Amino acid sequence: MLPDVPLRHGGQPMSISQGSLFEQPSTQPRLVRREAITDEGLKHFQDAYPGQTISKRELFYYVYGILHSEEYRQRYADTLRKELPRIPRVKTYEAFIAFSDAGRRLGEMHVNFDSQPIYEGVKVDYGKGPLSPEAFRVEKMKYGKGKDKSVLHYNDRITITGIPLEAYDYIVNGKAALEWVVERQCVKTDKASGIVNDANDWAIETMGNPRYPLELFLRVLTISLKTMKIVKTLPALDILEN
Repeated sequence: MLPDVPLRHGGQPMSISQGSLFEQPSTQPRLVRREAITDEGLKHFQDAYPGQTISKRELFYYVYGILHSEEYRQRYADTLRKELPRIPRVKTYEAFIAFSDAGRRLGEMHVNFDSQPIYEGVKVDYGKGPLSPEAFRVEKMKYGKGKDKSVLHYNDRITITGIPLEAYDYIVNGKAALEWVVERQCVKTDKASGIVNDANDWAIETMGNPRYPLELFLRVLTISLKTMKIVKTLPALDILEN
């Protein structure tokens, strides 16, 4: 079992969904903001660092930073498979702030993934002919020969080479973030319903950009590398025992 406070604290879930909840009361036309971290949960951490000021926002980002710690994930792998994450208090205020600052940078980048820069360290071969919207149509992306993940065939015309393999180290729900893009940005028919999920429709009708699936891969490539760079700078998980 992990020490300290669980995310489900006092019977109520301590959400990590953006640090705040929004609801629209039926009698008011405006949005009402409510913090998702309880006062009790905040005090639990404030008590660990007497004389220091800790806000709920700083605690939210601390949680996000801790959950990206490779040491945390490895140390508590068995527990994390069975129950909700329990968030430990680190021994020093300096380490708390380091995790919080890292969590803030990670959170802002991940929430704003669509505005992250396209990675320029790869070669994109666009083939021959005009780059019409149809040239960017994707059916199913495929890796290079022998499942070489440094190469990605976006479609029959466009190929990406020189993909840094360390980018696949950024894992989301048990799978590399880049692999989620490869699997989801495609045309796929649901066997049960017969509904066709077409990433090209989303790209053109919703995003107004037929290049969106290709650019998303290149943006997530940037995100993956930056994420792992931040993760590797996280401090050691030196936990304050109860």
